[in-house]
Amino acid sequence: MKTKSVMLQNLCAPCGCRCRYCLLSWDGKPVGIPWERGVSFARRFREELRRDLPEIRFDYSFGYSMEHPRLIEAIRELKRLSSPQAEFLQCDGMKMRDEAECAELVSALRAEGVKHLNFTFYGTEEYHDRFAGRRGDHALILRMMRAGEEAGLGLSAGIALTKESAPQAEELVGLIKARVPGAKVRLFIPHGEGRGSLIEGIRAEESDLELTPAEVRSLLNREHYRPEREWVSGGFYKEETERTLIISLRADDIERYERMTAAEIVAEAEALDEAYYAAFPPFHELAAIYGDADGKRLFGQRDLFHHYRRLYQSERGIEVRDVTDERQTGSRRS
Repeated sequence: MKTKSVMLQNLCAPCGCRCRYCLLSWDGKPVGIPWERGVSFARRFREELRRDLPEIRFDYSFGYSMEHPRLIEAIRELKRLSSPQAEFLQCDGMKMRDEAECAELVSALRAEGVKHLNFTFYGTEEYHDRFAGRRGDHALILRMMRAGEEAGLGLSAGIALTKESAPQAEELVGLIKARVPGAKVRLFIPHGEGRGSLIEGIRAEESDLELTPAEVRSLLNREHYRPEREWVSGGFYKEETERTLIISLRADDIERYERMTAAEIVAEAEALDEAYYAAFPPFHELAAIYGDADGKRLFGQRDLFHHYRRLYQSERGIEVRDVTDERQTGSRRS
């Protein structure tokens, strides 16, 4: 298994939403460390990585949202660290702003070299706001997107497709295209990691997708998202050969990390990854146990493998550090 990159992250910025679906299982309490301490660590880590492990790419990011109290200063630091997040901002969960405030923020972002803003919709307005746990969130996204378009920034929006949102997809796509004609829109299937496990009961099936017109269906990448039966018996599964390590700067780890070299931290994260995956059979063996050869539910490959591992772990009581929990140090294989 080849380590291709390391993403150093500091989950220090709060999110304004409390979505039913959240990779990071946001519960209102940031797990990161103070910004300045994280940046100081990132500078040292990056230099050591470039010197000792130059074949591994380095990224630095912060979350749970981009609502950093000193956002412009933070973007400048991300640029100094050559982080892609300095140019591509995922703008979900930011604080409420009126039209003038959105325009002011977007203008400042553009001046700092930000090129693209990304947003997530869960459905039409009333449904989206309930799902996101915040009244007015849907309208805020549209205000931010309009401001971004007027400023000439690239814009994209992902629509989470579930059994509940599928009947709303046509109306929602039409609304976005009418309000923000330049935005790129796609559908995606929410995965089961983080709080995604709580919405497994509304996972979309082929029949849900078929409720939408062809031009809306085309917004879902059917090479990436397939019905379970195709992953199980269609020969589409591709073995994972690379991994990204996610090093999370947390209060319970930072003092120890500050005493370690970058190479030591990488080796420790790689060992966590190896121990986790060694605890489970490979995909095809798990599919033989749990797979539905007629399954119509839609999954990405990584998501289905995770689903099967969770079933296997529950049945056998396996205790192993979950490296897919992105609130802590772990990995992402591809």
